[in-house]
Amino acid sequence: LDHSAGGADPQVLLQDRLVKGRERLDNAIEALVLLCEPIAPPQDELACIHYFCGNTELAADLKELEPQRAVLYKAVAMMLRSYANIADDLERAGYRADQIVRIKNQRGYYLDMRETIRRASGENLDLKAYEADMRHLIDTYIEADAARPISNFADVGLLDVIVHRGIDAAVGSLPEGVKRNRDAVAETIENNIRRTIIRDQLNDPAFYEKMSSLLDEIIADRKAKAIDYEMHLRQVAELAQRVVSGQADDTPAEIKHSPGMRALYNNLRQPAPDAAQQTPKIAEQPEAYNVPPRSALQLAKEIDAAVREFAPDDWRDVQARELTIKQALYALLNDEGEVHRIFQVIKAQSEY
Repeated sequence: LDHSAGGADPQVLLQDRLVKGRERLDNAIEALVLLCEPIAPPQDELACIHYFCGNTELAADLKELEPQRAVLYKAVAMMLRSYANIADDLERAGYRADQIVRIKNQRGYYLDMRETIRRASGENLDLKAYEADMRHLIDTYIEADAARPISNFADVGLLDVIVHRGIDAAVGSLPEGVKRNRDAVAETIENNIRRTIIRDQLNDPAFYEKMSSLLDEIIADRKAKAIDYEMHLRQVAELAQRVVSGQADDTPAEIKHSPGMRALYNNLRQPAPDAAQQTPKIAEQPEAYNVPPRSALQLAKEIDAAVREFAPDDWRDVQARELTIKQALYALLNDEGEVHRIFQVIKAQSEY
């Protein structure tokens, strides 16, 4: 390099990179420290779960704290990138030996925290959907660390592990710090169930409202010490099975194959939101809904057949085409409010 020709001095460029690299790393770590400062002492796994996922007894907490978790994930990614940029030059960047040890400990701490929160909220990244080359890019540039298996079920959702491998395997798949704390284990599983309920709520409002109520009861029993830890795990495992399958134990065998008919059946048994309190179910007193006397199961079958017969192609969000389905529903329900309520259930079904 010809310095006399105006070329830059490599040593100057290196020092400039290290100065800026140290500044970015210091800022990234400071941002994480400030973000996590409100976490209650001793800032262990359970305290972190409470801060970033909320109270499992409050169904809205998990959703409302989603932006806060997003800030954490972004801040950790920024810290990892900043660290990776000067990882081999920490001494030349001006860090003392004790500072380097502290930085590496902080890096490990925030990595573990991110994994704990991802697992506790059900937001862990599922790499099964990516090809091998995309996995490499994610591991290299987002994770900023060599790929390492966290468990034998690292690519599988927690509820799927419960359903297919059992509750013991699910607990074994959690981060080490979480496994050591029974409350952290319980809240991680509860939050994963809650997240699935929130995600699928529109598909079958009646069923998932019931599942949410059952989860509330299980959580209340655990916090009141009404059941022991092993019993709690058995109960959440059973609930997870039902939530993942999307059907109750008393679902008629003839409609178990169809999520659409199951949703119709569950919601036709459910009184309309604006109906009088304690109104009997459709199967018990169909005149309350102004429909001909027939069971919720029979009515679900008739609605399913009508939708399949009259629904135009690409009908969603096209007013004239949606009206065709609503007219078919009105012929069966004879109630505008019920037509609107059941239409929303139908619209959420992928099979229609």
